Amino acid sequence: MDTIGYYNKYASAVFEQTVDLDMEAQRKEFTKYLEEGDSILDLGCGSGRDSLAFYEQGFDVTALDASEEMCKLAEIHTDLDVLHMAYEDMDFDEVFDGVWGNEALIHEPEDEMPAILEKVIDALRQGGILYLSFQEGDFEGTQNGRYFCEYTQEKLERILRETKRLEIEKIWVSGAEDEKDRLIYVLAKKIA
Repeated sequence: MDTIGYYNKYASAVFEQTVDLDMEAQRKEFTKYLEEGDSILDLGCGSGRDSLAFYEQGFDVTALDASEEMCKLAEIHTDLDVLHMAYEDMDFDEVFDGVWGNEALIHEPEDEMPAILEKVIDALRQGGILYLSFQEGDFEGTQNGRYFCEYTQEKLERILRETKRLEIEKIWVSGAEDEKDRLIYVLAKKIA
């Protein structure tokens, strides 16, 4: 079973595990760069938790996920249309003021990250804000039926700078006591 197959098979369980997670602090950091009514792409929206929160704050939200079953649950939860699409199939041209990718790219192999980042950056308007989060570490491979790719802060900064299209605004690590549960958060602006 591949990673998308995992999310299709276990969509209900993943929904229950994630729908009530408190992401308010991270969303506030992201929305500091936006104005009410701005457009947001929720990359890998999962349960739709963040899409709904942004929508209720007055943003124009486009939710997207590669798992058909997660899309169905997110649509029920949010009452918003959810695009069923893989990242590599995205073809947006400067459509969004912000792209929110909460753990959205954790299943992408490192060698595929540059091409996916290009598609994500293409989706952003000039000066638009990008939020991404990743598991901190150096593991890459299959674990519990899903492919994972972890990053160190240094490696992540290098990959983002190598795009030559992003300026890192802020990068920080979650305060989880257990190192294997730490997340790296990134806010970066598309260079105008």
